[in-house]
Amino acid sequence: MNLLDSYKITASLLENFIKEEAEKKETEKVAKDLANIFQLGNKVLICGNGGSNCDALHFAEEFTGRFRKDRRALPAISLSDSSHITCVGNDYGFDYIFSRGVEAYGKEGDMFIGISTSGNSANVIKAVETAKKMGLKTCVLLGKDGGKLKGMCDYEFIIPGNTSDRIQEIHMMILHIIIEGVEKIMFPENY
Repeated sequence: MNLLDSYKITASLLENFIKEEAEKKETEKVAKDLANIFQLGNKVLICGNGGSNCDALHFAEEFTGRFRKDRRALPAISLSDSSHITCVGNDYGFDYIFSRGVEAYGKEGDMFIGISTSGNSANVIKAVETAKKMGLKTCVLLGKDGGKLKGMCDYEFIIPGNTSDRIQEIHMMILHIIIEGVEKIMFPENY
C-alpha cells in the first residue's frame, strides 16, 4: 500500500459521511442541544482513550479558550486528569475512570460525549451508563460497526473505518463542526 491509498481511504470515509443527510442533521442537532445546554448554565463532559483522549482535550479547550474569535468561555471538561485516572484506576479499576468523573462533575441537564473508535471501550460504556442514570444527554463518536455502544445514546456518529487513525480524523472534523455550530447559535455576531 502506498501513501496515496491512505488519502483515498480518508477521502472515501469523508465523502460517505458528507453524503449522509442524517449525519449532517445529527451534527446540527447536537450543536443546537449543546448551545441550549450552555445557555441554561450547564456543561459538557467528554472522554476517550489514547488518541481519542487527545481529541476530548482538544474539544474541551476550544470551548474554554476560543475557537475562532473572542467570546466568553463555555464550560467543557475533558475527563482526563492524570491523578484522577490513576487514583480511580488503582482504587476501582480502569473500567471506572470515566464513570467516576461523570459522577463527580455531571448533573442532570449536562451533556456527556464519549469517543471510542471500536465502540467497545468498557470505561466509555460505563460512563455512558452513569450519564444516562444521572439524566445527562448522551452522545458518542464511534468507529467500525459501532460496537457495544451502538444505539445506547441520544446521539451517535459511526465512522465505518477499519483503523483508529482514519476514524479519529473524521471524529475531529465532527467535533469541530459541532463547536462551530454552537458558536454560530450563541455568538452569531462572530460569523
